[in-house]
Amino acid sequence: MYNKQKEGIGMSFADNLKETRKRNQLSQEELAEILGVSRQAVSRWELGDGYPEVEKLIIIGEKLNVSLDYLLLNKEESNVAGSDSEKLQTPSKSIRITSPNEGVIVDTSFVARSQEFKGSKNSPKYALFASEKSTSIFGPQNRFLSWYRDIEDITKEIEEINQAMDKGEASYILKYSVKCKRKLLKVEME
Repeated sequence: MYNKQKEGIGMSFADNLKETRKRNQLSQEELAEILGVSRQAVSRWELGDGYPEVEKLIIIGEKLNVSLDYLLLNKEESNVAGSDSEKLQTPSKSIRITSPNEGVIVDTSFVARSQEFKGSKNSPKYALFASEKSTSIFGPQNRFLSWYRDIEDITKEIEEINQAMDKGEASYILKYSVKCKRKLLKVEME
């Protein structure tokens, strides 16, 4: 049985996956074929019963033309009360975050981590996202920042971003992320 917080996260991913699949006019069977999984696996994901591996998420993003941050994060998720170590939301402050491993620079006032990915032992377990200052009619646009080996590293990173914002610093360079490489359809830590 899921706890409420985990259920909320799972259901947002499940709803986003189902909506994206339908928007692309694909059946569960067709999506399963694209991903190389069973139709039952797709059905379980859409019911909120688990998540695909990191490699499958990347394929979903590429083939269905959707960002991972849309699939994994949504307004309900970013509004759930949580500790400062899990997310940061201070609309009156912003900071420029540089991700050297991914070559990304984003001005943001909000960062959030993904749930744990269930990949191979060489796969990163968490991703960090930032919400950009500029918004569209669809709300703030989330940007992928980097991959993380474990909960301790991503928690440290978020805490240090929070401290930098509290001090009024204008920029922050990610320190605890891991460099990853794509190997066929997989993401592995170097």
